[in-house]
Amino acid sequence: MEKFSDIYKRAVERKGSEKMLKLLLAKPLSKKQLSTLSDDDWLEEFTRKVFQSGFYWSVINNKWSGFREVFWDFSVDKLLMMPPDMLEQKATDERIVRNYKKVKTITENAYMIHEIAQEHGSFSQFVANWPADNIIGLWAYLKKHGARLGGNTGPYALRALGKDTFLLSRDVENYLRAHKIIDGGLQTKKSLSAAQAFFNEMQKQSGLSMQELSLIVAYGVGDNRVGISQQ
Repeated sequence: MEKFSDIYKRAVERKGSEKMLKLLLAKPLSKKQLSTLSDDDWLEEFTRKVFQSGFYWSVINNKWSGFREVFWDFSVDKLLMMPPDMLEQKATDERIVRNYKKVKTITENAYMIHEIAQEHGSFSQFVANWPADNIIGLWAYLKKHGARLGGNTGPYALRALGKDTFLLSRDVENYLRAHKIIDGGLQTKKSLSAAQAFFNEMQKQSGLSMQELSLIVAYGVGDNRVGISQQ
């Protein structure tokens, strides 16, 4: 396993300078900041990522104001009271991407969020308290209890709203495979555990967040060389 210092040095070289690399990094939210998000915020981001999967993200983003109108700004309380026939009706609305299987996930994930909030005070509190050194456990929870939140969908939603998580992007996956940290299927328990152990070790060496570490690994490999030089 490479040392963090070697990974960091390579990322600095590829981005032109330490200053430029740091400009490309972003920190996750603190537990306190994360816990202020509403349950509706989580449902909206889960829905966005479910619909972005398999579509051009720009198409979904361009229609997002329509999604918000049709689904009452993703109000969990309102959506849980909605009768099934109304959901079918909404699935045909031209303001959204009309994909009934994906539309169904909105109420299914609303129910998951509601159930967790009942037990933990809020869904945000549940997420905020989940330890980053076992973030794959949270991924697995979302996959099991949520709708279409497996693969990269759940992790990307977590990252988007500020939860500290690494991501198994193509560049990160390529790094892990090249250094024999994972082999076989990316989403197997063995591969996920190995990836988590790798990032846990990098965190011990660096003191950085999983998010920053994931970005540094990605910036050190692949086709993302931007040729930025320090001004």
